[in-house]
Amino acid sequence: MIRKIQLITLGCSKNRVDSEHLLRQIFNEGIVISPEGEDLARAGVDTVIINTCGFIKDAKQESIDTIIAAVDAKNRGYIRKILVFGCLSQRYSQELKESIPEVDGFFGAFDASSVLKAIGGNWNETLNNQRLLTTPDHYAYLKISEGCDRICSYCSIPLIRGPHKSVDMESLADEAAYLAEKGVKELIVVAQDTTYYGVDLYKERKIAQLIERLGDVKGIEWIRILYSYPAAFPEPLLDVMANHPKVCKYLDIPLQHVSDKVLANMRRSVDGKQTRELVEKFRKKVPGIVLRTTMIVGHPGEDKRAFEELLSFVKEARFERLGAFTYSEEEGTWGAENLKDTIRTKTKDERYEQLMEVQSEVSLNYNRSRVGTKERVLIDSVSDGVIVARSQKEAPEVDGEILIGADSQQKGVHPDNIIGTFANVEIEKADEYDLLARII
Repeated sequence: MIRKIQLITLGCSKNRVDSEHLLRQIFNEGIVISPEGEDLARAGVDTVIINTCGFIKDAKQESIDTIIAAVDAKNRGYIRKILVFGCLSQRYSQELKESIPEVDGFFGAFDASSVLKAIGGNWNETLNNQRLLTTPDHYAYLKISEGCDRICSYCSIPLIRGPHKSVDMESLADEAAYLAEKGVKELIVVAQDTTYYGVDLYKERKIAQLIERLGDVKGIEWIRILYSYPAAFPEPLLDVMANHPKVCKYLDIPLQHVSDKVLANMRRSVDGKQTRELVEKFRKKVPGIVLRTTMIVGHPGEDKRAFEELLSFVKEARFERLGAFTYSEEEGTWGAENLKDTIRTKTKDERYEQLMEVQSEVSLNYNRSRVGTKERVLIDSVSDGVIVARSQKEAPEVDGEILIGADSQQKGVHPDNIIGTFANVEIEKADEYDLLARII
């Protein structure tokens, strides 16, 4: 009989949501849950469950390394059983079974009920909109759809997760209400493509209407939108962002590049001119918007001129947040089958460093422009007397933080009692990533 499990989640926030739904079902079975990261040699765990990522080479390797570490723990007698599910095992189930036979079961990305059955439980449909959070209690991710209909040349997600499938609005509102009752104040809306929401169910994009509906949920104070897509961007969403008091003026939109040639090779359904115009539209229609984007360097077709165009674009657009990847060929994708990856790894790495150096200056200047301003922040944690907080301009886990020193904290208030509360602060100092502030 399984008495205690540990669930390890790898990859993106969408995987985290899947894990949290499974954890709620496990909790309902009366099985004790060991916190992720607790030492298996001392935790008394029967079973380790690993929710894997299979998006890019590094993520796949991390998943394999985690499985191997669990096998080592099993061989040492710390645990009895290993179950693996998620994206990696969805795509490479047979190969994994042959290469790591010590694992007791491999399951796909949509087989959480089978994982539960493997530890002696039965899926309870009445709990479908409930979760056991692995984030701090005051914020949670809300996955609004599954899969993707896009045909981006480099991306394996449609091969793993299948076509786009929206969750109906009523279920999402119910889940948001449940989360609010549990103390969640910030909803972070995620999907493979959030802006495509509703096309399958309602025959049109309904992301703006969904965000307004979520804004009606009592207790939710911030709504943040991640993982949008530039092609045919739904402009009504910008109106909601500009006018709804609960919607953060923050948008995550992976643009990937600006060169016409590279965007065509990426099969992104937009060109450089449309990309520039879209950024201008964001700035105009939502004053003060914070834009987070992602770029890929070293994609087939990115010659020196295309890369220089990308650098110029990043300098001009002045994205408040920017991350980047070097291109890696993923088997089974259109790019792997139709494009030659001829750019050397050294060149890709050099371009990555150049891009991030440019962005570093942009980020520093943006943060410095905030010195002296007053902002409302949500307090995430307290560590060694320092309060760690975020404003609407920072998403958790991916952006910098606002740090508040002990000398500015309220007298007589225990630090633990302020986690998950809002405070007004004045920004006093800034570096490339983080800000220093005092409570006012």
